[in-house]
This record gives sequence, structure tokens and C-alpha cells, in this order.
Amino acid sequence: MRYKPGHKEEKRRELLKASGAVVKANGFAATGVDALMQAAGVTSGAFYSHFSSKSDLLKALIESELLASREMWAGNPHETAEEWLSFELDRYLSFSHVRHAGAGCILPSLAAEISRADDSVRDLFEKELLKGQQVLATRLRSEELAWAFLCQLVGAILMARAMPSETMQRSIIESSKHFLKERIAQLAEQPEEAAPAPRKRRVRSISSDK
Repeated sequence: MRYKPGHKEEKRRELLKASGAVVKANGFAATGVDALMQAAGVTSGAFYSHFSSKSDLLKALIESELLASREMWAGNPHETAEEWLSFELDRYLSFSHVRHAGAGCILPSLAAEISRADDSVRDLFEKELLKGQQVLATRLRSEELAWAFLCQLVGAILMARAMPSETMQRSIIESSKHFLKERIAQLAEQPEEAAPAPRKRRVRSISSDK
């Protein structure tokens, strides 16, 4: 049976979207290939025509999910750093994001599992995450603030999801949002040349230990 040009790439994207939703909701290690393929509506044979292993799928998910985040940021309609960042805070730190992991960011759902993956997976994760961190660093005018901003976002969602009550979940995301918006407002008041610069790491020489 002949397929139109681009058919395989389209099916791969559909497979990644469906399997991504499942593993973000249920965990990667806890979800078998059969369950992933059932969610995507394909056979296990079709899976192995796209991915050589489950680890290969995880790499593809990291790439596609973090690319989707950067594309979403690119669609942010605001120009000033303060408005741009405030918009992203409202979008990310939402009760819907807490409750619907399958439709949300990969970081709160899979970062812990990625930390236990092999070096090739973690190296890819670092490379792709750095691309997003650089987008934030441009807006915040600081490498360090970009990491702090990113970690606060992810940590807030992770902690909120761990809470059993809606009251606590909302308290965590709202307090985090308030803290970050205050920090952004302070940054906006600073002249560009006064924005915090990344600190240089001190490299200890071997001879200093002698």
C-alpha cells in the first residue's frame, strides 16, 4: 500500500503526541510499550518502525515536548520582558496545569525519571533544555535568573500535584506566581546595564590543596 509523501513523519508526530500524554500522566517507566501503542492506536510493530527502543522513544519525547514549549513561547503576543514573563507565569502556573499533567509540560512529570536514565538521554535533555533556558535568559537579561525562574515554575507544579487538597494546590501556585511577578517587576525597574550578571565560577587549582 502506497502512502502519500510525509505519511511516516506525520504518524511519528501523532505517536509522539499520544504517547507523550500518557507518560506525562502515568510515568514513563510505569507505562509499557503496549499501553503506549494502544493510546496511539498502532501496533507494537508500528512502534518499532519508528523507534529502536523505549529509550529511543524517551529521547524523541524530550525533543518534541521541549520544542513544543519553545514554539508556545514564540507565540507569546507581548513585547516587553515584564509583560511576556507575566503572561507565561499565568499560563504555566495554572490550576489546569496542576490537574491535567498529560496536557502539560514534560518537566514536572518526567524530570525525575530522566535523572535516572542513561547518559545519552541526560545529555540530550541538557542540550534541549538549554535552548529554552536561553530564551528565558534573553527576556530576564540573566543566565542565573533564567534558571531560577525555570526551576521555580517546575517545582511549584510538582509540589502542587503532590498535595491532596485543592486549597493547598492553589496556595502553592498562587504564592509562587506572586513571588515571581514581584521579582519580574523589580527587574523591570532596573536599567539594562544594572541587570544581574551571571557570577563567574571559581576554579580551584590543584596546587592550592597542597
